[in-house]
Amino acid sequence: MKTKLHLSALLVVMVCAGCGGNGAGDPPAAYSLIAWNDLGMHCIDNDYSVFAILPPYNNLHAQLIDRQTGKQVTAGVTVTYTATADTRGSINSTSKGKTNFWQWVSGLFGVTLPVDTGLTGNRTPGTAPAPMSYDPASGFWKADGIPILPHDDAGAPNYYPMVKVEARDGRGVLLATTYTVLPVSDELACSKCHTSGIGDPMAQPSPDWVFDPNPVRDWRRNILLLHDTKNGANPLYATALAQKGYLPAGLLATSDAGTPILCAGCHPSNALGTTGVAGVKQLTTSMHSWHAVKAMDDATGMPLGQTMDRSGCYYCHPGSTTQCLRGVMGNAKNPDGSAALECQSCHGSMNVVGGAGRAGWIDLPKCQYCHYQAPDGTYVRDTSAFDVSGNFRQTTSIFSTGQALFKVGATHGTMQCEACHGSTHAEYPSSEDNDNVQSINLQGYAGTIAECVVCHPQGFPPSAAGGPHGLHTVGAAWVDTHGSAAKADSQACTVCHGKDYRGTRLSRTFTARSFRTTSTGMKVYAKGDMVGCYDCHNGPGGK
Repeated sequence: MKTKLHLSALLVVMVCAGCGGNGAGDPPAAYSLIAWNDLGMHCIDNDYSVFAILPPYNNLHAQLIDRQTGKQVTAGVTVTYTATADTRGSINSTSKGKTNFWQWVSGLFGVTLPVDTGLTGNRTPGTAPAPMSYDPASGFWKADGIPILPHDDAGAPNYYPMVKVEARDGRGVLLATTYTVLPVSDELACSKCHTSGIGDPMAQPSPDWVFDPNPVRDWRRNILLLHDTKNGANPLYATALAQKGYLPAGLLATSDAGTPILCAGCHPSNALGTTGVAGVKQLTTSMHSWHAVKAMDDATGMPLGQTMDRSGCYYCHPGSTTQCLRGVMGNAKNPDGSAALECQSCHGSMNVVGGAGRAGWIDLPKCQYCHYQAPDGTYVRDTSAFDVSGNFRQTTSIFSTGQALFKVGATHGTMQCEACHGSTHAEYPSSEDNDNVQSINLQGYAGTIAECVVCHPQGFPPSAAGGPHGLHTVGAAWVDTHGSAAKADSQACTVCHGKDYRGTRLSRTFTARSFRTTSTGMKVYAKGDMVGCYDCHNGPGGK
């Protein structure tokens, strides 16, 4: 008699609800709600009185799934968010008194807003539920532009504040609840090089540093004066000042007169959707190309453009304290304990990020640049998104997001990549406890949402290729039915289980699992075990 084997190929890069065996119980609710932040970190300025790079603007997205049908619920319900205490008891329920953004928002963005209301009209998470709306074009519920700050109600820093998201039916009956993080950091700082008297001599403006007694305003005013010093003789500079309504004397004079400078006003920015002034470089191009050559890495003494680890990036944006690169990829290690992936692995060096012709916030790596199949059919998980020529690697893959970026990619029906993998820079499991709360609540362990019963009813019919990326059903039902699929096309099994059918990293279990087989009895797998045909019988055609 043939032994019936569970082929638990839990893809390391699965998109949506994989499928549950004994790793998690059947959730009691009829609905599952999954929420996430789109970038895994949103940077803000810690002062808006001199100039602004980025406003408080956090994006919350969610999908509600009817577990009986496995389909999204897109109408007839309300989805809301509120502040909630996180795993350490920290709660962030107001932005009042934590920033001077609302004092200067009119001069920066031309609008007047009440405190705790963002540029899109969405509110800081508070005690009263704030609404999300369904966006048919995106395929999820959303509340963009939430103005949240990295300081909790006790005044303590918290870069990973938590929110509670709820879905209710038309009668107000609670259908589902989940918890997620709205990551935010004001560690966006240039003080290391631009502080009066102690900054980098190359960053000193003319005729001298401003020596402002307010340390936060000091380095900001130095930057504006340096801007004036280096560009004052350029006719385009005068044109830009005039178009934006700034004083002919320059940016510092304008700011000192009471009008703060929006950097993306002159420099185009896809992050803020500004077109800037014709002839002026993108903000990301100007910032990265200049500092790649002019700014030095203290650790190496070389220009930052030659630094190929995250420490170079953390000089300027979050950050050595924030540590935003906290997901399973950012935490991956080489055998010697060094980081297997750095910021540059995906984004390239500062020279690449600041390269001419690159569209900031758009020309970014896609999943298939690192996760693909080699010509011989074996699975590759590369540690760089770039080919030998320095260009983004162009490959085809079952893990492809097509032309879409991971943050807006969808597969397995309409499920978003981030719904089950976690946010960019914070892929499950994360080293930040708050990030992992949602996956633990949904399936019983921290990691990619990988249990079918999160979105589907217990006992739904098994499928040979109906899961994410063509994955088969995972669970006891597949143990009983996989034989016919293996006979029909054993080659299809090799993508995850390897050409030798002994397992690869794609067939590793995400959690401990046990299955009863007809000939070997109970088969037990520890978390991380690679599943192969030889575990229970002699190869794909063996007994």
